[in-house]
Amino acid sequence: MRILYGVVGEGMGHAMRSRVVLEHLVAAGHEVEIMASGRAVDFLSKRFEGVNRIHGLHMILEENRVRRGKTLWSNVVGGALGLPGNISAYFDLIGGFEPEAVISDFESWTYLYGKTHQLPVLSIDNMQIIHRCALPDDVIGDDDVAFQLTKAFIKAKLPFCDAYYITSFFRPPIRKPDTYLFPPILRPEILGATPTPGDHLLVYQSGASAALEAALHDLGRECRIYGMRPGLAAEERAGALRFMPFSEATFIADLASCAGVVAGGGFTLMGEAVYLNKPMLAIPLAGQFEQIMNARYLAREGYGLAAADAAEPGLLGRFVERLPELAARLASYQQDGNRELLTAVDHFLTIAAQPR
Repeated sequence: MRILYGVVGEGMGHAMRSRVVLEHLVAAGHEVEIMASGRAVDFLSKRFEGVNRIHGLHMILEENRVRRGKTLWSNVVGGALGLPGNISAYFDLIGGFEPEAVISDFESWTYLYGKTHQLPVLSIDNMQIIHRCALPDDVIGDDDVAFQLTKAFIKAKLPFCDAYYITSFFRPPIRKPDTYLFPPILRPEILGATPTPGDHLLVYQSGASAALEAALHDLGRECRIYGMRPGLAAEERAGALRFMPFSEATFIADLASCAGVVAGGGFTLMGEAVYLNKPMLAIPLAGQFEQIMNARYLAREGYGLAAADAAEPGLLGRFVERLPELAARLASYQQDGNRELLTAVDHFLTIAAQPR
């Protein structure tokens, strides 16, 4: 079957998740044409042929906050300037590929192509949970404005797909039809990792954070820190703090052997930590409701703690004290790899191949 697959490039989680589904599709003998934006293009191009660059949404971050005004303006200008190239890319695609079905990981252009040409469209992402499921009041909390804005945006982005496959380690009630919940999609390297008990904390922080670095230093526990000092060629040490150059293999090994994780509210790392039974302290980006929701659900399930500020007095100490309790709760989490989601994708494509 000829499948058009779209991947939004905001954050690497979409690309990592899509890689797993794409590898499954290619192994099954499907022909796949990929449309991606941002960093997803480079990531996927190393693994697949037929990856096309298209304009996609992006966020502007300053001081651990989403700058909504700058983000909106940048996306509007970038989208307008990229429009002729996007249209041209799609005309080329129409002439040479003629897809029979569309799968979109929160990517709009492939979705629009599928709807325009009356093709079956499958949405696979974690964002749709905000619109298509019922979130409890304690998860929304005092962020109702951010919740409503995010929900309206998600509702408008990919409406009326044939099915919505939502990946999640938590299970709120579904409130919309054609909506299905699945465990997080895990890359093969995570599935192949063997979790072991360790003493160090794994820390992932995108960019410098003086407040978090100071709090970690005061903790006095070994921390293997990724992302806080971008561009490192070799490990740097400051007392018990080890600032690590990025290596996927080393990162996964440190994750599998850590006592706990300190990171933002991104879904991918959180899902990996839950699968490997590693408690997590999540400090989401201010103003980013999806991360706020993930962090609050992590705490709600008893898999970790959620905090708004890394400089909160005693925060890291409380997290360390609760590691045994959180690990015991995580021990009950079970997931059969990616089998459930990939079986459902196969079923969708079987139905899509039938005459409409």
